[in-house]
Amino acid sequence: MKTTQRIITVLITMVIAIFFITGNSFAQAKKAWDIPAAAKSVKSPVNLKDAGVVNNGKDLWAKHCKSCHGGKGLGDGPKAASLKTNPGDFTAAAFQGQSDGDIFFETSKGRDEMPSYEKKIPEANDRWALVAYMRTLKK
Repeated sequence: MKTTQRIITVLITMVIAIFFITGNSFAQAKKAWDIPAAAKSVKSPVNLKDAGVVNNGKDLWAKHCKSCHGGKGLGDGPKAASLKTNPGDFTAAAFQGQSDGDIFFETSKGRDEMPSYEKKIPEANDRWALVAYMRTLKK
């Protein structure tokens, strides 16, 4: 009977741990960005559908974003597990439903563990190229 009690205790402990881990990730994913109204309506100075712009964004993604956000934008990069902040799923409708200005602002400013890319990628057109590439990350 003690073996059964141990198994039940272990299972209950695992369920509680999964609940807290999942709940914490869910709460982090839900944290809203504070984006100024003016930033939401900013339009790209580059054609976000131009293949050259998208390819530039893909190269920048591989260098600056892939380690946390993953190769396909699922938030499963090799550094993701060590982060306190959920890197998010960029293929999700919630992310893709944002304005281009929202995504540009988030990429430029960063927050929590995500650095600001205004200094790492100083050319605004390059950060817009990242937006163009992120628009290709769909399920």
